[in-house]
Amino acid sequence: MGQSYNVAVIGAGTAGLVTARELQREGHRVTVFEKANQVGGTWLYDSLVESDLLGLDPNREIVHSSLYKSLRTNLPRQVMSFLDYPFVKRESGDTRPFPGHEEVLRFLQDFARDFGLMELVRFGHEVIRVELVDEVSHEWVVESRTRETESRWESKEEVFEAVVICNGKNTEPKVAEFPGRDTWPGLQMHSHNYRTPEQFENKIVVLIGNGPSATDILREISPLAKQVHLAFRGSDIKLINLKNYDNAWPHSPIECAHEDGKVVFQDGSIVEADVIIHCTGYKFHLPFLKSNGIVTVDDNRVGPLYKHIFPPSLAPWLSFVGLNYRALVFRVIELQAIWVAKVLSGKVKLPTQEAMAASVEEFYEQMEKAGWPKYHTHSLQNDEGEYASWLAAQSDIRPPKSWEEITFFSFVKGIFGHGENFRDTWDVDKWIQEIESSD
Repeated sequence: MGQSYNVAVIGAGTAGLVTARELQREGHRVTVFEKANQVGGTWLYDSLVESDLLGLDPNREIVHSSLYKSLRTNLPRQVMSFLDYPFVKRESGDTRPFPGHEEVLRFLQDFARDFGLMELVRFGHEVIRVELVDEVSHEWVVESRTRETESRWESKEEVFEAVVICNGKNTEPKVAEFPGRDTWPGLQMHSHNYRTPEQFENKIVVLIGNGPSATDILREISPLAKQVHLAFRGSDIKLINLKNYDNAWPHSPIECAHEDGKVVFQDGSIVEADVIIHCTGYKFHLPFLKSNGIVTVDDNRVGPLYKHIFPPSLAPWLSFVGLNYRALVFRVIELQAIWVAKVLSGKVKLPTQEAMAASVEEFYEQMEKAGWPKYHTHSLQNDEGEYASWLAAQSDIRPPKSWEEITFFSFVKGIFGHGENFRDTWDVDKWIQEIESSD
């Protein structure tokens, strides 16, 4: 057994639960802080929405979940499994290859129970400060608060030797910027606060974006809405075929919005709309982290981080698990968690601080040369396979050969090949079985 530390994990979603399991396996003493009263993180559906539907008011009561009631996964259950804990079909559950969010939550709850993680979680504990107080003994203060009454909170400070931040990335909305946005009189909301379609009956709706959320919301509201107008950049990949909808039209991005309710698009078209829904993604948000400016969030880049995980000057005592996207996220999260746990136990060594800092700088320079925008720092769209293989090698894990072919990018190709109804028309089980049988 290696070294053992007192470790705080922030968040009990997918990343927090897997990280807690791996830390416990390595003999560390683990405390998980979770704001909600259940595990699951982003997979914990909440019918409540925020008081500020655009999510711009910093004093709003934050609702963590971004799920809409009908949401199904974009990836099949096989790639939402863990190395030794498959996401199997259950007769009493949702057996579809692309299940609804309730099935994912049950899977995570089962995972937490089966590995004895529930007793590690402090439910109802919102972390409001994480701060290094002693550099020599690497002591971190974690301050959390619990709600005692509707208007009274109780705060508590505790000291840990290491902190792993797993607070997710789908809580702080990113909204579109255009002249007149703040004075436009209609209803504006971010997809974070979309739950069900009823309120859009007979409305003229503008959807900004063309990703999975925009696609799903368009399909769900179009039977009820009077008109739906989809505004997106010309370079956006189009999953949905608008020819299948007699009340939906494509547009270029919004040029401006007027106080009389008109929305003007860059292509010159004008719509008098009732609602604008921003399906424009999220930004990383770490208001509780006090690192004296060592770790910052700049244009959605959390950094500097070695391999998206360790700040060089604070490693290994501060780390992040689950920042990446455009990847098979469950796979990446598990490999990251295993590496963090083994680094803390001393079984795996990190490079020197200087070498890690140089690696981060080199990565940033490569992004700049390739013209890859800063806000996509944590996207694994172009190097998921290489990154996952590197992580696996750090922990002496030999991944299945099928990982080379079963990637986020291969699923994207399959999804676009089967169109907007891919969840029901693609025999993804057969596709995966054929790849695995050829290993």
